[in-house]
Amino acid sequence: MHVVAPNLTRDQAETRSGLISVSHYAIDLDLTDSAGGPGEKTFRSSTTVSFTATPGASTVVDIVAAGIHSATLNGTNLDVADYDESTGIALPDLAETNELTVVADCVYSHTGEGLHRFVDPADGSVYLYSQFETADAKRMFACFDQPDLKATFALTVTAPAGWAVISNAAAGHAGDAGDTGDAGDTAGVRHVFETTPVMSTYLVALIAGPYAKWTDTYTDDHGTIPLGIYCRASLADHMDAERLFTETKQGFRFYHDNFGTPYAFGKYDQLFVPEFNAGAMENAGAVTFLEDYVFRSKVTRYSYERRAETVLHEMAHMWFGDLVTMRWWDDLWLNESFATFASVLCQAEATEYTNAWTTFANVEKSWAYRQDQLPSTHPIAADIPDLAAVEVNFDGITYAKGASVLKQLVAYVGLEDFLAGLRSYFRDHAYGNATFDDLLSALETASGRDLSDWGAQWLRTTGLNTLTPDFTVGEDGTYTAFAVVQGPAEPGAGERRVHRIAVGVYDDDAAGKLVRTHRVELDLDAAERTDVAELVGVPAGRFVLVNDDDLTYCSLRLDPASLETLTSRIGDIAESLPRTLAWSAAWEMTRQAETKARDFVALVERGVDAETEVGVVQRLLLQAQTALGSYADPEWAETTGWPGFADRLLELARAAEPGSDHQLAHVGALTSSVLADRHLEVLRAVLDGDPTEQGLTGLTVDTDLRWRIVTALARSGAVDTGDETPTIDAEAERDNTAAGARHAAAARAARPQAAVKERAWTSVIEDDSLPNITARAIIGAFPGVGQGELLAPFVQRYFDVVADVWARRSSEVAQTVVVGLYPSWAISEDAVAAADAFLAGDHPPALARLVVEGRAGVVRALRARAADRA
Repeated sequence: MHVVAPNLTRDQAETRSGLISVSHYAIDLDLTDSAGGPGEKTFRSSTTVSFTATPGASTVVDIVAAGIHSATLNGTNLDVADYDESTGIALPDLAETNELTVVADCVYSHTGEGLHRFVDPADGSVYLYSQFETADAKRMFACFDQPDLKATFALTVTAPAGWAVISNAAAGHAGDAGDTGDAGDTAGVRHVFETTPVMSTYLVALIAGPYAKWTDTYTDDHGTIPLGIYCRASLADHMDAERLFTETKQGFRFYHDNFGTPYAFGKYDQLFVPEFNAGAMENAGAVTFLEDYVFRSKVTRYSYERRAETVLHEMAHMWFGDLVTMRWWDDLWLNESFATFASVLCQAEATEYTNAWTTFANVEKSWAYRQDQLPSTHPIAADIPDLAAVEVNFDGITYAKGASVLKQLVAYVGLEDFLAGLRSYFRDHAYGNATFDDLLSALETASGRDLSDWGAQWLRTTGLNTLTPDFTVGEDGTYTAFAVVQGPAEPGAGERRVHRIAVGVYDDDAAGKLVRTHRVELDLDAAERTDVAELVGVPAGRFVLVNDDDLTYCSLRLDPASLETLTSRIGDIAESLPRTLAWSAAWEMTRQAETKARDFVALVERGVDAETEVGVVQRLLLQAQTALGSYADPEWAETTGWPGFADRLLELARAAEPGSDHQLAHVGALTSSVLADRHLEVLRAVLDGDPTEQGLTGLTVDTDLRWRIVTALARSGAVDTGDETPTIDAEAERDNTAAGARHAAAARAARPQAAVKERAWTSVIEDDSLPNITARAIIGAFPGVGQGELLAPFVQRYFDVVADVWARRSSEVAQTVVVGLYPSWAISEDAVAAADAFLAGDHPPALARLVVEGRAGVVRALRARAADRA
């Protein structure tokens, strides 16, 4: 069945919103398997839309369905015999006031788009959930599917008895839907929900199935908010609802105190759902999350911190996105950037994760820098001509660079003025649509700053500026001159920008730690050089950070003396944020081929044991693995780099506090490294016996760690080397869950055998019924580090098939394949030439962009390898 939805353009959306205004949707869904009705593949959808229009105008209503039973406009039946999902249903000769009713059989999805259907292998239960961003509401009900045509929604759902049914609004009542007349079976239970406030179609939600439920409430001066948490029944034993409720209440308290406008959507449910494509989705009052956030096994504190960031990110969207919504997807960046900024601010000020800005510098900034250095980088305020352009812009610019720039804006106008502007913005645009210019106007009024030039510099340009200290030190050990040198933005048009920065000078304290001894905060103008007169006469330290406190978005460079200090003493930096900034500078210099990859690996091996933040530890180990796998001379990496790195990981794991997060982080990194026989023997012994006997006292070998070890052994050719997979099969039988099935698929695909790779490739490329999350698992394991020679035949095959995959598959699935299977393992000029030959053809811009990004990664690796060999 063809499931690729139509590609609405901005011009089409503007034309339609100029003709109509929508007031209300009444949606009636039948999810039962009654005789002659919907079943495992389809469900009945009946929608009545009330809207006004320019009299005599014509437009289109959107619907993607297996078939249309009827469409009635103002009492007249429309001809739907030639219905085409790519064009919707034409609505001719509209009246001033209109009522449209569409009855259709819509299709359950297995790709995480529209209304997704999942069968739990643990108990056979059926679970449903909706996912409509960017524009997939049309897969569940007939609608004008664009963000600026807001309306109220009244949902009625008939579902099997015993199911929980959750939507945006509270349930008004539930009752027996009546007898079907067949063998005494009932048609299920009819759930009638209250009418929602005004909101966009992409924020409508439906979640249904035998979900387990936990309840609580949050109360403050604004009233009481009922809280719910849901997950599959087979995961209920692992749900830590109390912790999630605590973080939820902390979020509501912080946002109520700072946003001025109370939460607008009544109750607040958080639902952890299977086979979800993203981290979460901000459906008003019914937020859906990737169920991997229900931790089945021991995870580090970093995982809890990242989950809390996601919880608070989605909650921030209740105001910024749901209450006040962008007019079109050009301002997608503002939705996501604001939610990211607000969630980290909330974490740092209202939760136990007081070092959240360290994680932001370590994770989000790193993502932004990587994305912004690609040939496909785009301005934060990107031009979004159609839906296809939106779907590839859920990227590091939209989320991470945008949030970094908002942090810079806050530093520029001041936090209190920023929040005052926000309060005005929410008050003035509640339940409506707005643009970034509306926000900027509110911030200008609150702060008194003229932000027009700031917006042009930061939002309409691309690339990073480098900031470098330039100073002289006198005989008395003080600075005689100090300046910050700003390089032109690269890639981009070479702009220099206004920055708000802090310069920090660090030196030894009595305990031998490197601490900040002096700090100056200042504005840089858009010039090459800015003198810092306040530092003249200040004692010079051991090292200098010209973006101390990480206020601006830049590529930080270190002077030679600072670099020398950090190379030998990075672990001596007392505070986590400056230490992370130093690590980040070292990594960026490695990615830019300004330092050798092997030197970065050595720096990590030497300094990571002093790192207190386990999230930073995990990121550093991942970066070291990237340096070894992509940026280092392959001959050195194979003979010296990987064996030494794995030895060090094992040493660190054995030296770590028993049962600690750091111990788990080191063992986890070991399982994803290239391993020698001595390391495999340790992992095999840990899997089959007592970790204490391997010097790993306190290590919990639970379900997820067992899968990591099994996959490491499979990838290394140490188990299941034939067609049969007894070790993997036994592990899958032990873990008879959906997650276990995905882990097993990944472990099988990881094995270094030509026939294995062929089967994995065929299943992902040719099997359109494969759930997207399973495809991701297989794709993630397919290109094993060190398997480049085995994978060589798939380089050209990739370029031969991706255009067809892009045309045939829905957006989510197509991107999974195009990005995940890009032959990044083939770091060679021949692979670059193959990409160039593909790009010389005529391809959709979104597909070409993803291939350009893959090519850029290979080119960067080639440059870094040359530097490492030099």
